[in-house]
Amino acid sequence: MIRILIVEDELPIAELLNMSLCGEGYQCTCAYDGQEAADILEDETFDLVLLDIMLPKIDGYELLEYIHFCQIPVIFLTAKTDVADRVKGLKAGAEDYISKPFEIAELLARVEAVMRRFNKGTKTLAFADVVVDAESRLVRKSGKAVSLTAKEFDLLLYFVQNKNKALSRSQIYAQVWNSGCLGDSRTVDLHVQRLRKKLSLEESLVSVYKIGYRLEVSD
Repeated sequence: MIRILIVEDELPIAELLNMSLCGEGYQCTCAYDGQEAADILEDETFDLVLLDIMLPKIDGYELLEYIHFCQIPVIFLTAKTDVADRVKGLKAGAEDYISKPFEIAELLARVEAVMRRFNKGTKTLAFADVVVDAESRLVRKSGKAVSLTAKEFDLLLYFVQNKNKALSRSQIYAQVWNSGCLGDSRTVDLHVQRLRKKLSLEESLVSVYKIGYRLEVSD
């Protein structure tokens, strides 16, 4: 499931965004100032950030620098409508810039477009000789179907959506098992071992020392 961090200090707007995006199948978390957003990003992984510019404590431009370090795409949501502000936001690295007030339908279309650019919104993902169909939850290797449990599939999909990124065990557990606590790290290790065996990923699903795992995929 695609995870979106909404960083917006106006509670009614944050709640509207949360409700609308969750209604489209996204999983959302809200932060109401820049510092809270930075703290959340320290512990959790997201596929997209919707970011207001005028925020308490840490403004959107400053926070964008940190988000870039996390390699997460950003859409600016702001009341600043001048062309100079729009250009500044895009030059700072935002993928898109939406001025308030905006129509929810337009926002959803912009989110979908950014997710497609980052291979997050596509229903079929592939690497090497493995094809993952997120809609039918089917996996094929060299054209042959591979049987995975529900959690094995969720784990594989998470790795493919975050290919070439080092993912900690806590990140993996939080996303795949939908839990904020790590629990037993052996659960993650066991499922990774099963994926390696079933899909022959010993060379590409590698261990990252003292961190977790990374799916190495050549572009």
